[in-house]
Amino acid sequence: QVQLVESGGGLVQAGGSLRLSCAASGRTFSNYAMGWFRQAPGKEREFVAAISWSGGSTSYADSVKGRFTITRDNAKNTVYLQMNSLKSEDTAVYSCAARWMMYGSNDKEYNYWGQGTQVTVSS
Repeated sequence: QVQLVESGGGLVQAGGSLRLSCAASGRTFSNYAMGWFRQAPGKEREFVAAISWSGGSTSYADSVKGRFTITRDNAKNTVYLQMNSLKSEDTAVYSCAARWMMYGSNDKEYNYWGQGTQVTVSS
């Protein structure tokens, strides 16, 4: 089992920045690829970003490319999502997720999920 706890969400004005953190416990964190997903009210969950187990490879949704950066610190068992130039359409509950070794954008392939943290961007 892997337990994931997100933090760092909040209310920010459009154009502002936030950094989300996801702390992991349980199994060996460095064996897991990590992803960030988000779900806005009335919409399906969507992929935001993913990072390989080593941190050497990353992937982003087109909607956040160039604005968001995913990183991880395996010594701290934590993955981060730096969000810059935030837009109102970024408003959603952001959740981190873990999957064994291979990273990707398909949420069905992730085994463990955090409870989510709310990000609200005011225009």
